[in-house]
Amino acid sequence: MLGLASGLAPDTRLPSDPSDKDVGKPGAEALSVVVGEDWETERSMVMARRLGRTEALPRPDLRKEAAISAENKGSAGIESAMWHQMYLLYGPLVWKAVQAWREQGGVPTGSWCFHLLLLLALRSLIFQLWFSYGNMLFFTRRRRVVRDGVDFQQIDAEWDWDNLVIMQTLLGAMVTSSALFPAVGDLRVWDLRGWAVALLLHVAVSEPAFRWAHKALHRGPLFSEYHSKHHSSPVTQPLTAAYGTPLESLVLTLAMGAPIAGAFLAGAGSVSLVYGHIFVFDYLRCMGYSNVEVISHKTFQAFPFLRYLIYTPTYLSLHHQDKDCNFCLFMPLFDALGGTVHPKSWELQKEVDQGKNDRVPDFVFLAHVVDVVSSMHVPFAFRACSSLPWATHLVLLPLWPIAFCIMVLQVFCSKTFTVSFYYLRGRFHQTWTIPRYSFQYFIPPMKKGINHQIELAILRADKMGVKVLSLAALNKNEALNGGGTLFVSKHPNLRVRVVHGNTLTAAVILNEIPSNVKEVFLTGATSKLGRAIALYLCRKRIRVLMLTLSSERFLKIQREAPAEFQQYLVQVTKYHAAKTCKTWLVGKWLSPREQRWAPPGTHFHQFVVPPVIEFRRDCTYGKLAAMRLPKDVQGLGSCEYTMERGVVHACHAGGVVHCLEGWEHHEVGAIDVDRIDVVWKAALKHGLSPP
Repeated sequence: MLGLASGLAPDTRLPSDPSDKDVGKPGAEALSVVVGEDWETERSMVMARRLGRTEALPRPDLRKEAAISAENKGSAGIESAMWHQMYLLYGPLVWKAVQAWREQGGVPTGSWCFHLLLLLALRSLIFQLWFSYGNMLFFTRRRRVVRDGVDFQQIDAEWDWDNLVIMQTLLGAMVTSSALFPAVGDLRVWDLRGWAVALLLHVAVSEPAFRWAHKALHRGPLFSEYHSKHHSSPVTQPLTAAYGTPLESLVLTLAMGAPIAGAFLAGAGSVSLVYGHIFVFDYLRCMGYSNVEVISHKTFQAFPFLRYLIYTPTYLSLHHQDKDCNFCLFMPLFDALGGTVHPKSWELQKEVDQGKNDRVPDFVFLAHVVDVVSSMHVPFAFRACSSLPWATHLVLLPLWPIAFCIMVLQVFCSKTFTVSFYYLRGRFHQTWTIPRYSFQYFIPPMKKGINHQIELAILRADKMGVKVLSLAALNKNEALNGGGTLFVSKHPNLRVRVVHGNTLTAAVILNEIPSNVKEVFLTGATSKLGRAIALYLCRKRIRVLMLTLSSERFLKIQREAPAEFQQYLVQVTKYHAAKTCKTWLVGKWLSPREQRWAPPGTHFHQFVVPPVIEFRRDCTYGKLAAMRLPKDVQGLGSCEYTMERGVVHACHAGGVVHCLEGWEHHEVGAIDVDRIDVVWKAALKHGLSPP
């Protein structure tokens, strides 16, 4: 969830004004916690049940096969290391294109180097666009073939997916630099004969040759040494289509290049053929690996012969699940002739296309967007960014105008949408996003509309059968909706449990404080979190210096404490009152000037958004309250804003604990101080831990 606000709401006053029944169904067993068994063996059996609805024999752990082969024998690993050197080989190609540009005084359309670089950029765009489409869950979640998510392990393995395109560009440079290859100026822009020759050669040569080579790669050492790396990706993605060893890339290059070469040898080559054939080839590869069914089953019912002319994402996913079938490049006809078509290919394609593979989430985390730039930190934008903690990347700045236009458009026509998901112990967790940005929460005319968006999301979750919905950041602001109280009061019969998660947030902050501390300085003292922290600490006989100008609010909180502990709550109105206190609990933003009052060695515990600037070098600064998800979380492949991998904001974790415990109460409004320890112990019991 990336680029989305999910943590604590700042201490700022706004202006006034799926379900358990899925467990036990086919595929639900995939999400159970595997204890004492090989995880990947269990995964393969489950995928067989999910895709084929039949029992499957245990199969080898493909990830382990790939790792052992590279580690013990090393040949595939050595070849893969060669990829990183290819970036350096682009220097001469770029130089030639620049030189041609200078010589021609404009775009060098007569230079093959220029066309190859342009092809590289456009091909990368095709992969990126298909990747974005496949991961836009608000469009595609009902037609996903494999319901699992792409985890960090797969993302890291496929990090250099573009090496295939790079290698093919370099090979193209070698071919076009040959004296035997015609110059661009000698070619027609369009030649229908070349397209006919290329189509004929694709069907007669590329398709059967690729199927034969692909099938060979699934035999003996060729699989364990090479192809197992490609199959180590459990969930296919458009980027997976380009992921593999150099040997596999060479096979793909020959399959793609043979029709073009044949057309040129026949004297019917053209510029449009080079661009068109490569684009169609990449388009079909990305479509098959998209993990989203894009061809209607009704099309195959109306024209049955099309089943043998074009494959589908379901068809290819079955190959990745059961490696002894569906070997074709694009045309299942050759699998049919070879007797290697999976018998469930068309039945499952119909089921997926009809949305029968969808599932209701058990838990929903309702976030919102932070700002325009970080709005691009989402899984369907750039995986290289969303799989790492949010940071400003220069490559994203040129896209700022597009992101800004999207923000403006969302004001007029948008609704809550699904951003990401993961699985935890049989439960399906999703992140939904309110299409509103942080600054918009402080615009009075937008307050009603934002609450309406949140209310609609809650009602939608309730109708779907979601068990727990957790409000993030400003979605639970006290001045906006009373920390969720507004919705629970308005809809008393809600089945979904609305949670603000701040009980666990308070627990995380309190458990960061060393046990020997006797005095703390608290800013944001009368906020929801500040109140709970003060009341909890005074019960531990810790003196709390509460910074607030409002004696009325202070006295109200003090009266909530038991009489024998009220003396530990002390109102202060200036920062210099804490000049000897080395434990600061920051719930209100501190300027560098205000930080100067802290003595050397002070530690700033923070529950304020945005975090304070780390101005003091002689002090230490804590991070926002967060928890690391249990180790058995599955399909998590994106970072939550600035959090590290596997770490979520404490309010998110609070909702997770609420769901895992099966608590039936709403957690809205003021924090119940008596439940802070209860929630903390429950979080630790379920394997959540401080980061």
